[in-house]
Amino acid sequence: MAEDELDIDLDDLTRRMEGALGALRTEFASLRTGRASASMLEPVMVDAYGSPTPINQVGTVNVPESRMVTINVWDKALVGKVEKAIRESGLGINPQLNGTIIMLPIPELNEERRTQLTKVAAQYAEHARVAIRNVRRDGMDQIKKAKSKGMSEDDQKLWEGEVQELTDAHIAKVDAALESKQGEIMQV
Repeated sequence: MAEDELDIDLDDLTRRMEGALGALRTEFASLRTGRASASMLEPVMVDAYGSPTPINQVGTVNVPESRMVTINVWDKALVGKVEKAIRESGLGINPQLNGTIIMLPIPELNEERRTQLTKVAAQYAEHARVAIRNVRRDGMDQIKKAKSKGMSEDDQKLWEGEVQELTDAHIAKVDAALESKQGEIMQV
């Protein structure tokens, strides 16, 4: 039987697992490591014009130096809302106003905060692992359906091995990304 008749699409499974890795990288980028980064503001939403809006759509985000992020808010009426969104975001940063420019000095991370951030990174990695395992389960379900449509047992074992290999490779990538991020966070 041809592969397309049996509905086992390794490319789709790979794409979905890569999507989980991409989401993990985005979440990791939002974790601050003591260095200023514009990406740390990506999860922060501002209540602008009646709907939640990403900060980069209400102003220009810059990193003029290693411990400072600035946001040049385009609409003066939104400066207070942007400041409030940053304070309530849980980033642990105290915004300072200078006209329409909001300055975010990034404080040094103490040991306790670094440990907390490594735990948050581990949670993000576990969410990615769960997402990858869910994709694996979908792949295994496809194989079971194909088996009921007449796939041989040898082919079933072969496909299950392929899906498991794909899963193991992506879980290893998650583990490597987590180790790298935790090392980055703990670096003084």
